[in-house]
Order: sequence, then structure tokens, then C-alpha cells
Amino acid sequence: MKFIETNIPDVLILEPAVFGDERGFFMETFRADDFAQRTGAKPFVQDNHSKSAQGILRGLHYQLEQPQGKLVRVVFGAVFDVAVDMRKDSPTFGQWVGVELSAHNKRQLWVPEGFAHGFYVMSESAEFVYKCTDYYAPSSEVSVKWDDPELGVEWPLVDGKTPLLSGKDENGVSFSEAPGF
Repeated sequence: MKFIETNIPDVLILEPAVFGDERGFFMETFRADDFAQRTGAKPFVQDNHSKSAQGILRGLHYQLEQPQGKLVRVVFGAVFDVAVDMRKDSPTFGQWVGVELSAHNKRQLWVPEGFAHGFYVMSESAEFVYKCTDYYAPSSEVSVKWDDPELGVEWPLVDGKTPLLSGKDENGVSFSEAPGF
């Protein structure tokens, strides 16, 4: 597994070694000892799997209590995945990283605790799987507006169309109003 740095040092792209031939492929997607050594992350306690249609945007979410570190990947389709630093004492506070994750490129993104996270589905549909370092705590979840001008996330919107959002995300707070860590 190759660990690739991003412009926010704590957010990492993981690129597996893929071994394939006419029969298919094999890859190691997670190895606890290497991952812990490289990230210092707590152990994972929950795995999630979602399926979404093209144009769906989920996020930007984080939990104030029980903050979650997330190791995310796409097993079908393609998404644009975003992590936003919500740690007030961080030199990269308010900065974001965006990476295309797809079943084709097999990349993963490590989104540490203290970051808001979201993704936008670029393909006809996408299946998104992720490991979490803590349990889902809906009562402490915050949703930051996906299009907050202060953040300036450059979402690759298909045909420039406004994404489809949940009610929670439509009513997200601005970055300046969002509580940080």
C-alpha cells in the first residue's frame, strides 16, 4: 500500500498494489499494523456502505461528540470526495482536499477526526464504503453547507447541475457558523 500525502498533511490517499490478470484482480485494502503506524489512528469500530445515484451530494458532515476518522473508498462508480479541516488550532483550518475515488483507480482517502467529510457522485451511480473510528452519533452531527463561499470547494458538478441533497444538507450551516474542534 502506498500512502500519498495531500496538501493537508493529516489527510492521506492510499493506493493499493493491484495484482491482476485475465481472471480478475487481487488487492489488499487494509492492514491494521501499517495503517496505525502511518496514521496513529484509533482502531476502526464501524463499517458503512451506501449507494447513491449520479448528482447526489452527501456532506459536509462531522460529529462534535464521538468524532470519526474515516477510511473511505468506492467499490462501484466514481465520486469526488472532500475533507475539510475543522480543527481551529490547525495551520490548515478551513482548507479542503478533494480527490476522485473510483472502482477503477481503487484509491482510498483517510479523513482523520476533526474533519468535515462529503462526497459527490459523478458516475451513473456509486457504492461507497468506509471504516469509522467511532460510532455514528446523530445528535452531535453537524452539516456544513456544501457550497459555502468561504470554503470554496470546487465540486465537479455533472453538466453544472445543482446537486441533490438531503434535507439535513439543504439546511446545513455556513463554515463561519459551524462549531469546530
